[in-house]
Amino acid sequence: MSISPTVKQVESFIVTGFSVKTQNKDEFNDKTAKLPSLWQQFYTSELAANANIFGVYSNYDSDASGYYTVTVGIESSHAQSELNAVTIQAGNYLVFQGTGPMPAVVVETWKRVWEFFEISTKYRRNFISDFEAYNGPDQVAIYIGLK
Repeated sequence: MSISPTVKQVESFIVTGFSVKTQNKDEFNDKTAKLPSLWQQFYTSELAANANIFGVYSNYDSDASGYYTVTVGIESSHAQSELNAVTIQAGNYLVFQGTGPMPAVVVETWKRVWEFFEISTKYRRNFISDFEAYNGPDQVAIYIGLK
């Protein structure tokens, strides 16, 4: 049984790291998926030693079916020239929690997000910034930006 999502107010913050532009259609195919190599790039960098790791989804072309940018990195007070920086927009986020082995728990939690928004709901995504916050080796919280 999964825990129901909760609404949380989030203050703006910056994540710096490595980025790639992709779309869900490509990520569902092992031959065209870009996210596994993006995460590998992150985990072989010095950034991976940090405790607070984020996966940020931003620059949506349209909605969940279009292209978007994923940045894997850490919270930072300033941009670093050799890395990409993305700002998490302040506002209300719907938070979905997941616990279990990685990366399966991330995939399962995203499935819960998509199923939640397929059903008639009072919440509407803003497609500005969504993010995954990794709270330990087997815990993820996915924050979905709301209108």
